[in-house]
Amino acid sequence: MIKILWLLALSMISLYAAEVKWEKNISSAVERSIKEKKPLMVLVTKNGCRWCDVLKQKTLKNQKVVAVLNRDFVSYEGVVDEGSVPPSLMTQGTPATWFIKERTPMFEPIMGAIESDEFLKALEIVKQEYKTNTPQK
Repeated sequence: MIKILWLLALSMISLYAAEVKWEKNISSAVERSIKEKKPLMVLVTKNGCRWCDVLKQKTLKNQKVVAVLNRDFVSYEGVVDEGSVPPSLMTQGTPATWFIKERTPMFEPIMGAIESDEFLKALEIVKQEYKTNTPQK
Protein backbone atom coordinates (compact mmCIF):
# COMPACT_ATOMS: atom_id res chain seq x y z
CA MET A 1 0.00 0.00 0.00
CA ILE A 2 2.83 2.41 0.86
CA LYS A 3 4.51 1.66 -2.49
CA ILE A 4 1.28 2.52 -4.31
CA LEU A 5 0.98 5.82 -2.43
CA TRP A 6 4.63 6.59 -3.12
CA LEU A 7 4.19 5.94 -6.85
CA LEU A 8 1.04 8.05 -6.88
CA ALA A 9 2.87 10.90 -5.15
CA LEU A 10 5.76 10.69 -7.63
CA SER A 11 3.41 10.70 -10.59
CA MET A 12 1.59 13.75 -9.19
CA ILE A 13 4.91 15.58 -8.76
CA SER A 14 5.95 14.75 -12.31
CA LEU A 15 2.58 15.93 -13.64
CA TYR A 16 2.93 19.18 -11.72
CA ALA A 17 6.47 19.63 -13.01
CA ALA A 18 5.18 19.37 -16.58
CA GLU A 19 3.17 22.59 -16.34
CA VAL A 20 4.14 25.99 -17.68
CA LYS A 21 4.21 28.57 -14.90
CA TRP A 22 1.81 31.24 -16.19
CA GLU A 23 1.75 34.79 -14.85
CA LYS A 24 -1.70 35.89 -13.73
CA ASN A 25 -1.82 39.19 -15.63
CA ILE A 26 0.09 41.03 -18.33
CA SER A 27 1.37 43.75 -15.98
CA SER A 28 3.03 41.33 -13.59
CA ALA A 29 4.39 39.36 -16.56
CA VAL A 30 6.02 42.45 -18.09
CA GLU A 31 7.45 43.59 -14.76
CA ARG A 32 8.84 40.15 -13.95
CA SER A 33 10.41 39.74 -17.39
CA ILE A 34 12.14 43.11 -17.07
CA LYS A 35 13.28 42.45 -13.50
CA GLU A 36 14.58 38.95 -14.30
CA LYS A 37 15.98 40.00 -17.72
CA LYS A 38 14.09 37.24 -19.51
CA PRO A 39 12.02 37.33 -22.69
CA LEU A 40 8.26 37.38 -22.17
CA MET A 41 6.24 34.83 -24.12
CA VAL A 42 2.66 35.94 -24.64
CA LEU A 43 0.32 33.25 -25.92
CA VAL A 44 -2.84 34.69 -27.46
CA THR A 45 -5.70 32.18 -27.49
CA LYS A 46 -9.45 32.08 -27.87
CA ASN A 47 -11.99 29.89 -26.11
CA GLY A 48 -13.09 27.04 -28.39
CA CYS A 49 -10.07 27.40 -30.68
CA ARG A 50 -9.08 23.89 -31.79
CA TRP A 51 -5.48 24.79 -32.64
CA CYS A 52 -5.06 26.67 -29.35
CA ASP A 53 -6.03 23.46 -27.55
CA VAL A 54 -3.61 21.41 -29.68
CA LEU A 55 -0.75 23.81 -28.86
CA LYS A 56 -1.57 23.86 -25.14
CA GLN A 57 -2.20 20.11 -24.80
CA LYS A 58 0.72 18.86 -26.89
CA THR A 59 3.54 21.35 -27.37
CA LEU A 60 3.13 23.20 -24.07
CA LYS A 61 2.91 19.90 -22.16
CA ASN A 62 6.19 18.60 -23.60
CA GLN A 63 8.63 18.32 -20.68
CA LYS A 64 11.53 19.90 -22.61
CA VAL A 65 9.38 22.84 -23.69
CA VAL A 66 8.07 23.31 -20.15
CA ALA A 67 11.59 23.20 -18.71
CA VAL A 68 12.91 25.84 -21.12
CA LEU A 69 9.91 28.12 -20.66
CA ASN A 70 9.98 27.91 -16.87
CA ARG A 71 13.75 28.43 -16.68
CA ASP A 72 14.43 31.00 -19.42
CA PHE A 73 11.14 32.85 -20.07
CA VAL A 74 8.26 34.54 -18.36
CA SER A 75 4.98 33.19 -19.76
CA TYR A 76 1.54 34.77 -20.00
CA GLU A 77 -1.64 33.59 -21.74
CA GLY A 78 -4.12 36.19 -22.91
CA VAL A 79 -7.55 34.99 -23.98
CA VAL A 80 -9.23 37.10 -26.67
CA ASP A 81 -12.81 36.51 -25.53
CA GLU A 82 -11.93 37.28 -21.93
CA GLY A 83 -10.42 40.67 -22.75
CA SER A 84 -6.99 39.76 -21.39
CA VAL A 85 -5.00 40.41 -24.57
CA PRO A 86 -3.27 43.77 -24.95
CA PRO A 87 -4.66 45.53 -28.07
CA SER A 88 -1.18 45.76 -29.61
CA LEU A 89 -0.93 41.95 -29.59
CA MET A 90 -4.31 41.18 -31.19
CA THR A 91 -4.06 39.08 -34.34
CA GLN A 92 -6.47 37.87 -37.00
CA GLY A 93 -6.11 34.28 -35.85
CA THR A 94 -5.22 32.20 -32.85
CA PRO A 95 -3.09 30.83 -31.39
CA ALA A 96 -0.46 33.53 -31.75
CA THR A 97 2.77 33.30 -29.78
CA TRP A 98 4.57 36.59 -29.24
CA PHE A 99 8.00 37.14 -27.71
CA ILE A 100 8.49 40.46 -25.97
CA LYS A 101 11.65 42.23 -24.85
CA GLU A 102 10.85 44.77 -22.18
CA ARG A 103 7.66 46.17 -23.74
CA THR A 104 8.40 45.62 -27.43
CA PRO A 105 7.67 42.57 -29.61
CA MET A 106 10.91 41.01 -30.85
CA PHE A 107 9.42 39.40 -33.98
CA GLU A 108 6.11 38.80 -35.70
CA PRO A 109 4.16 36.16 -33.77
CA ILE A 110 4.32 32.45 -34.44
CA MET A 111 0.87 31.63 -35.76
CA GLY A 112 -0.84 28.32 -35.16
CA ALA A 113 0.09 25.16 -33.32
CA ILE A 114 3.58 23.91 -34.00
CA GLU A 115 5.32 20.71 -32.95
CA SER A 116 7.49 20.63 -29.83
CA ASP A 117 10.80 20.30 -31.71
CA GLU A 118 10.06 23.34 -33.86
CA PHE A 119 8.89 25.30 -30.82
CA LEU A 120 12.13 24.46 -29.00
CA LYS A 121 14.13 25.73 -32.00
CA ALA A 122 12.13 28.96 -31.92
CA LEU A 123 12.79 29.36 -28.19
CA GLU A 124 16.53 29.01 -28.79
CA ILE A 125 16.41 31.70 -31.49
CA VAL A 126 14.50 34.02 -29.15
CA LYS A 127 16.99 33.46 -26.33
CA GLN A 128 19.96 34.18 -28.61
CA GLU A 129 18.34 37.30 -30.06
CA TYR A 130 17.43 38.51 -26.57
CA LYS A 131 21.05 38.11 -25.38
CA THR A 132 22.47 39.68 -28.54
CA ASN A 133 20.43 42.83 -28.12
CA THR A 134 20.64 43.11 -24.31
CA PRO A 135 23.42 45.34 -23.02
CA GLN A 136 25.67 43.47 -20.59
CA LYS A 137 26.35 45.11 -17.22
